[in-house]
Amino acid sequence: MPAARTADAPRFMAKYALESVPRYTSYPPATGFVDTVGLADWTAWMDAQPAAPNLSIYVHIPFCRSMCWYCGCHTTIPNRHDRVARYLEALDTDILRRAALMPGDARVRHVHFGGGSPDMLKPDEFRRIMTRLRTCFDLAPDAEIAVELDPRGVSEPLCHAMAEAGVNRASLGVQDLSEEVQLLIHRIQPRGTIETAVGRLHAAGITAINMDMMYGLPGQTGERIVATAQAIADMRADRVSVFGYAHVPWFKKHQRAIPETRLPGAAERFEQMIMAARTLGELGYEAIGFDHFARPDDPLATAARQGSLRRNFQGYTTDPSDLMLGLGASAISECAQGYVQTEADPVRYAGAVMEGRDMLVRGVSRSHEARATGARLATLLCRFSLPLNGQDRLDPLDDMIADGLVRIEENRLLVTPAGKPYVRNVAARLDPAFRLAADRHSLAV
Repeated sequence: MPAARTADAPRFMAKYALESVPRYTSYPPATGFVDTVGLADWTAWMDAQPAAPNLSIYVHIPFCRSMCWYCGCHTTIPNRHDRVARYLEALDTDILRRAALMPGDARVRHVHFGGGSPDMLKPDEFRRIMTRLRTCFDLAPDAEIAVELDPRGVSEPLCHAMAEAGVNRASLGVQDLSEEVQLLIHRIQPRGTIETAVGRLHAAGITAINMDMMYGLPGQTGERIVATAQAIADMRADRVSVFGYAHVPWFKKHQRAIPETRLPGAAERFEQMIMAARTLGELGYEAIGFDHFARPDDPLATAARQGSLRRNFQGYTTDPSDLMLGLGASAISECAQGYVQTEADPVRYAGAVMEGRDMLVRGVSRSHEARATGARLATLLCRFSLPLNGQDRLDPLDDMIADGLVRIEENRLLVTPAGKPYVRNVAARLDPAFRLAADRHSLAV
């Protein structure tokens, strides 16, 4: 039975929870990318960068040992490791090629390995990638080097290779610890598997640990959400991300294996989200934005308190970078002038790189107005507050103001506690380019 709530506590409101709105990890959102922006644009943009920019590097490893049926990532299941080796050969060439275009005085503040599952790499393969990055770029001594990992693939040799290469943060996908849910999503990983992974990372010297959990999965209940959150806290995760499952079987064919009759309804999804947030709060985590949580001494929590929290394709972050270089299939690069994205298919990506063709297949340029809008929306999503200017049209917010989700005080927009789960809806109403469109974005909750 859900606990009693105060008048300003979040409540399920179908007209907002079921809206399809951007996550605003970029602006314009990736749904606005076009195939007329590519390598020539990126090259010109790099020539226009200011002196000594801070640089963030994202490396995409598009392989997994098995497919999790909830997955929405760009990944594939290789039947032989030589497919991975061929991809890594192309990635090495990609690093060399793209490094030559970057400002020579750029300093790397952040490196993030995502996937897929970077634990698909052999220890020596990971070392070679990091050696190449250090050869081609100036990595700051205090740079954060983070790796996303499937707990089932965290071996002792890989942990030591990552630590030797400078990795200082790891993110583990937990999702849900119920055996039934794990069967329904094709991801069997008992709590002991995750605890073993954490122990191996700590033993290697990688002590900053993030964990992801999800709501809205088949077979999930509020009790299972609470149990997973409690276990994550018991394992001393420093940061926790809580994501809602997006069921898009028309886009991700493997999701057809999930029995739709076992999926929770919209109101139940909302309750699961609230229970995860409430449980993590009771266990000492501070809420960061609308879907992240961190221990009070974690840099993410410090950034939120100090007003320096930022938002990019990894979600809420402390990354201070001016530029983001995306390497590997499907990776997105960002600068003030716009975004470019590489070919998503690993085979076509590798072919384009090795043949010297343009592997940047889509993107979007940004006007001064778009940059300003993106910055304002990011401020809203990070702080739940926004100074108003003369150009803001507030009439799209009339319904949210009437429903007590937003209020205006002294020329400032404030998202109320009841409105925080719907902050993406607020951002969409302030986005002059946004139009409600089914299936183009994820549900607000």
